[in-house]
Amino acid sequence: MREFFHRRLERSAIGFVLAIIGVSAIGGFVEIAPLFTINETVEKAPDMRVYTPLELAGRNIYIREGCYACHSQMIRTLRDEVERYGPYSLAVESKYDHPMLWGSKRTGPDIARLGGKYSDAWHVAHLINPRDVVPQSVMPKYGWLMRNELKVDDLGLHLAAQRKVGVPYTDAMIANATADAFGQASPDGPYAGGVSERYGEATNVRAFDGEPGRLTEMDAVVAYLQVLGRLTDAAHSQSAAAGK
Repeated sequence: MREFFHRRLERSAIGFVLAIIGVSAIGGFVEIAPLFTINETVEKAPDMRVYTPLELAGRNIYIREGCYACHSQMIRTLRDEVERYGPYSLAVESKYDHPMLWGSKRTGPDIARLGGKYSDAWHVAHLINPRDVVPQSVMPKYGWLMRNELKVDDLGLHLAAQRKVGVPYTDAMIANATADAFGQASPDGPYAGGVSERYGEATNVRAFDGEPGRLTEMDAVVAYLQVLGRLTDAAHSQSAAAGK
């Protein structure tokens, strides 16, 4: 009977096309329908802050260098992952990530909660020559980040582009993007106060590469790495509540 049905269907071009459209429509509906309720599935995080211009520049360099190809940024709900990396990732933690960098390849460890785990000096040494701090590492060297001065004249445009896709950067943040990049890496400089004013007192303000006199790509990448998993405390709060 099944073979007879298929033969009849395949001999009728119109019927076959309609069957394809019907099956495709069902598949499309299954994929699209959940998007209409996405606001109900994303957690609330009132303390969520946006990336600073320096952190966003570091994220762009991280993407440029292809770091996402070896490091995922999504901790699954599996017990061994939670025990190794920390609370599993929440959707809200990626709401300002364009593009998202969840990934699935782990040549290196997941870095979703890397922020604050190591010192700035450790990150600098690790990026210059990974084997100096992790002898078994297969990660390439990124020493040029220390030599390259960070391009900052277009940071305002980067923030403006992010605002177009929903990141709530204010006009003041966009207008002061260049100054804030210098300020975040120069705690004793004239622009440092503006960073805390616009992005919060908890924002990391220090010479990330150890050289406060110049702004390098190393500053930007380390600033980005040190904020991973720390834009909101939602995951840790949820984990603590679940443990009670």
